[in-house]
Amino acid sequence: MPESTPPAPQRPETFSREVALADGAPLAVRWAGFTDPGRKRENNQDDLLMRFPLFVVADGMGGHVGGEIASQSVVARLDEMAAAAPASPEGIDRALQLAVQDIADHPDATDEGTGTTLTGIYLDDAENGPSVVAMNIGDSRVYLQRGDQLMQVTTDHSLVQELVQAGRLSEEEAETHPYSNVITRAVGPSEAVTPDYVRIDVQPGDRYVICSDGLTKELTDYGILHFLHEHPDPADAAVAMMTAALDNGGRDNVTIIVVDLGEAPAADTLPREA
Repeated sequence: MPESTPPAPQRPETFSREVALADGAPLAVRWAGFTDPGRKRENNQDDLLMRFPLFVVADGMGGHVGGEIASQSVVARLDEMAAAAPASPEGIDRALQLAVQDIADHPDATDEGTGTTLTGIYLDDAENGPSVVAMNIGDSRVYLQRGDQLMQVTTDHSLVQELVQAGRLSEEEAETHPYSNVITRAVGPSEAVTPDYVRIDVQPGDRYVICSDGLTKELTDYGILHFLHEHPDPADAAVAMMTAALDNGGRDNVTIIVVDLGEAPAADTLPREA
């Protein structure tokens, strides 16, 4: 019998909130995101958090359930932090310390294999206007589309990235290197790890893509930019990228969040976060 065609990804909701720029002008923040186990994996070790103004992707690793333990622990602690206070590097670092302890205390965690990446952004609504803070541990990524340019905001914590920075590998060689999955920093049960933080000025029209490497294994930066240009709604852009990643093989779990910073529409009919 011929193989059945896998179902297309179900479209997630697009949510919206409004913040004020430094001059008092309204800025509509719209977002959508979801995760898929992919075409080759039986379980999904990715997790995500979308609690405005914090958006996070965690890609777990380690054994059949080890990755889920780590990614879910990190997301749970960050969710708890974001519900209680505005996001900040100090709050995130403290949440990760608690997550490390949660992972270490879990009966199925191991020192050798249980861990997770962490990447994401939060909107820092300061008195002089909002800015975006990106954070990263591991090789999940944050991209910024500004106009016709797509920029990788985060720097991978991976063996091949270190070789590229040392001039021992080209970017093209890194894409097919046999150790491309080896990361050099992760949140695990042994010790607390502090993310790298990058602060970015807000420009209306900016779009952010937060994703696990399940997307970047299957889709080039050019492909990501193409789908952002083709789909102005965050949910539609996320579905288009997810569909392409799955059609290209879906070799890993895939998680995508798209966050748009745009001028507030005259009549906002989008659903709002509960």
